Amino acid sequence: MNGMLRVRRSRGVLSGLLLVLLGIWGALIPFIGPYFHYAYTPDKAWTYTTGRLWLEILPGAAVFLGGLIVLTSAYRPTAHFGAWLAALSGAWFALGGLVGPAWIHMQMVPGTPVGDATQRTLEQIGFFTGLGVAIVLLAAMAIGRFSVISVSDARRATREADAAREVEAAREVEAAREVEAAREVEAAREAQSAREADEAPAAATTSTHRGLFTPRRRVTTTAETDEPVTEETATAPRS
Repeated sequence: MNGMLRVRRSRGVLSGLLLVLLGIWGALIPFIGPYFHYAYTPDKAWTYTTGRLWLEILPGAAVFLGGLIVLTSAYRPTAHFGAWLAALSGAWFALGGLVGPAWIHMQMVPGTPVGDATQRTLEQIGFFTGLGVAIVLLAAMAIGRFSVISVSDARRATREADAAREVEAAREVEAAREVEAAREVEAAREAQSAREADEAPAAATTSTHRGLFTPRRRVTTTAETDEPVTEETATAPRS
């Protein structure tokens, strides 16, 4: 089961990279757009407003993070999380400019596009609506790609499962060998203890028999030579 949850990192490279770039665009365009007359009011570079925080900076950062997760993840649930994060942020790009002003206390005012009618249309597309639609499309493609279990994924999962079973079997064999070796060592120790226990009474009996008899010398003389002859006899000790 765990093998089915893993995918190749290359599956989310293109969509993840595009999501990262669109997230950077969405977060930075309100600050750098005025340099080439592509802006919402206030049309001054690097001007911060609360509306830009809620409607552009935060969703842009979320899209960037989601795209980075999709780009680097090889685990399906993690990649799905990154894709859904990017999709929701893209939806907020597309709808936030319309819904945000209704929350007056949050000050989610996107401003007003500058320029003629064509330029204002392009600004609306590039800042909010078109950007959000593109992000949602890429995120949906990533979700679809990570949801499909291909033949190669199934084969790789099968190989990983077989390898895991082989490793587990090898561990069990090694554990059985260790148990058998421990039993042999224990049996050898018991046999050695039994031999030592059998040898101890025999040694005690031999020493007892040696103590029962002590040699005595008797000196006699022969009639011919009158040389003393020593004879040893064993006598039991007196109690």
